[in-house]
Amino acid sequence: MNGLELSRAYFEQFGWPMLEERFPELLPVIAAGLFGSGSECFGFDDELSRDHDFEPGFMLLLPGEDVVDRQTAFRLERAYAGLPREFMGLRRGLMAPVGGPRRGVLRAEEFFQSKVGASDGILTLGQWLELPDYALAEAVNGEIFHDGSGEVTRIRDALAHYPEEVRRKKLAGQLLLMAQAGQYNYPRCLAHGETGAAQLAVAEFVRSAMQTVFLLNDTYQPYYKWSFRAMRSLPRLSLLAELLEYLLTTDNDEEIADAKREVIEGICGDVIDELQRQDLTRATCGDLEKHAYSVNDGIADAQLRNLHVLAAV
Repeated sequence: MNGLELSRAYFEQFGWPMLEERFPELLPVIAAGLFGSGSECFGFDDELSRDHDFEPGFMLLLPGEDVVDRQTAFRLERAYAGLPREFMGLRRGLMAPVGGPRRGVLRAEEFFQSKVGASDGILTLGQWLELPDYALAEAVNGEIFHDGSGEVTRIRDALAHYPEEVRRKKLAGQLLLMAQAGQYNYPRCLAHGETGAAQLAVAEFVRSAMQTVFLLNDTYQPYYKWSFRAMRSLPRLSLLAELLEYLLTTDNDEEIADAKREVIEGICGDVIDELQRQDLTRATCGDLEKHAYSVNDGIADAQLRNLHVLAAV
């Protein structure tokens, strides 16, 4: 049983009955679930994940004090604290102070403010361009077990995907970085005998290639330590994860470097094929830089299109 399954089982056995019996007036306005920070919120937890912040528990998200006052919120906190401390062989403990509260009673607006800088989930263009993917991923991952008013679900739905024009701008920037690092700088660094710099170019290529793959799947890339695992489960270009891992974990002697150049070109070719399949580019060559500018040229909003091609990177 992973963390999400554990959380739902604990909520159904203890949380929901507690709400029905002691706080029925909150059912139309409260939301319950598990999402946010932590591998369990992505379904990525394993036995090793249980060494910290892993326990039976769930989130109870309240609307603002104009709807649910502090006294009621305090009574709910006490009731949550009084739920059984052991469940399925696991014990609830005090949460580590680093990262803030992840379980228990929270104000919905404070949660979304902390993740994306907007309590209602309505983002400006600047916020869409600047927010890191992992923050958006933590706002929409996990599961909702109950949402009386539907407001938390509405906010999560509004944040679930980049606006299409923003997705294109981010894609254009990452494609350009892929081209610069992989198709141009990697072979040049090798030609100069700078194998360390060559590997830095590989790392930059891999970072941008992974971001590109997530954008082409119209989903957010999670925190870097889970990126390979998440990428392997994507419907499009997931097989590139193994090739990207190969690029990162091999050295740059002459024979391997030749193989890595071929892998880089193959990855670029696969990305170009997907760009064309999604009708995101009008370029027809193998030069990824030209495709980057073609994707940018396809942005309808003139203000966004005319920003620097790397404005969203």
